[in-house]
Amino acid sequence: MDWVNGIVQGVLVGGLFALFATGLSLIFGVMRIVNVAHGDMIIASAYLAFTIIQLSGLHPLVSLLIVIPIASLVGYLLQTAILNRTLGNDILPPLLVTFGLSIIVQNGLLEVYSADSRRLAAGPIETGSFPLAHGIDIGYLPLLTFLTAVVVVAGLQFVFYRTELGRSFRAVSDDPETSQLMGLDNRKVNGLAMALCLAVVAIAGVFLATRSNFDPFMGPSRLIFGFEAVIIGGLGNLWGTLVGGVILGVAQAIGAQIDPGWQLLAGHIAFLVILAIRPQGLFPRGVR
Repeated sequence: MDWVNGIVQGVLVGGLFALFATGLSLIFGVMRIVNVAHGDMIIASAYLAFTIIQLSGLHPLVSLLIVIPIASLVGYLLQTAILNRTLGNDILPPLLVTFGLSIIVQNGLLEVYSADSRRLAAGPIETGSFPLAHGIDIGYLPLLTFLTAVVVVAGLQFVFYRTELGRSFRAVSDDPETSQLMGLDNRKVNGLAMALCLAVVAIAGVFLATRSNFDPFMGPSRLIFGFEAVIIGGLGNLWGTLVGGVILGVAQAIGAQIDPGWQLLAGHIAFLVILAIRPQGLFPRGVR
């Protein structure tokens, strides 16, 4: 039962990886931007929640009601003021700009909060669990994280394929020149896409901060998990991203069962194996 329990826990951890990856998948699907600063934005959201909780005493999950709107506004301003200027046929300018942004965010967080690690205290939900079967216990917080990932992916799918905003996203992604001729403001649409991305990033940051310690330099490792989940699932496929996160979480759980030192290595090996067999990912979308 230890193996079964490990796999079940890996599936639940995969929900957190999917939250890391969903924003990446969203932005690549709309603007073809590879956001190197994505992991640092997750950590910055965790610190934003930490600050709000220190000032207000709110529960970490309740603080999302404040963190999400602030993160969305920052995302919109970031896209319209800076990243829109880098968009074009060449992927290098946004890559370089987000790399610079990553360095700025890391050092800004270090200057304001120091290098000390922090954690958001979520109360009894952190340690509470219920038995699923003999030898298998499901933690409330991991289960909530996984269910949140499912709801986020389902919500984004609805927005993309059932709303006017989603049609604008798809039009700008498929043919930005024609969409502009048809009356869409591409810069505004891209700004809304980044705002939506940062809303998901805020959720990921708060759930990360309630599950583990965080510090200003954790962003790149979260970025790696996000990239691997996106590529495993298929670029631009949101449900594929959820599957990719689950595969990554299960692989790490199996590695930990074999040897605790193999936990991270097993996830990277699973990523490389899938990349070698299906370079386009398991559920790829057509891209321009």
